[in-house]
Amino acid sequence: MTIQRTLILLKPDAVERQLVGAILSRFEQKGLKLIEMRWFRFTPELARCHYAEHVGKAFYAGLEEYITSGPVIAVVLEGLDAVEVVRRLIGPTNGAEAPPGTIRGDFSLSNQRNLVHASDSPASALREIKIFFPTI
Repeated sequence: MTIQRTLILLKPDAVERQLVGAILSRFEQKGLKLIEMRWFRFTPELARCHYAEHVGKAFYAGLEEYITSGPVIAVVLEGLDAVEVVRRLIGPTNGAEAPPGTIRGDFSLSNQRNLVHASDSPASALREIKIFFPTI
């Protein structure tokens, strides 16, 4: 077990539905520490940078439209095996299939409007943190 940092994005539907506090409290209750937090709106350029591996895929246009549709909150979390712990807390991508007790299982019914993005590996976490928090 190692101390890691990871990135989460509270997507426009989480902000719109006023679930920010409920979602962040799940991470804090698990023992993860909030290191940095930033409120902003994605531009199309930032979306293409962050979701570079998806640009050109059939679903990308809808993803870009969604992620640029409202405010987003980026958060750096730190803790033991933070990347894997966060992924387990949020649950599978499709909220309709996510088990109860996970963030998506409790609050989402959608594959796209699924409230939270989380880095999927330590390497992705490093890359993504630098995009949103270049000074840490």
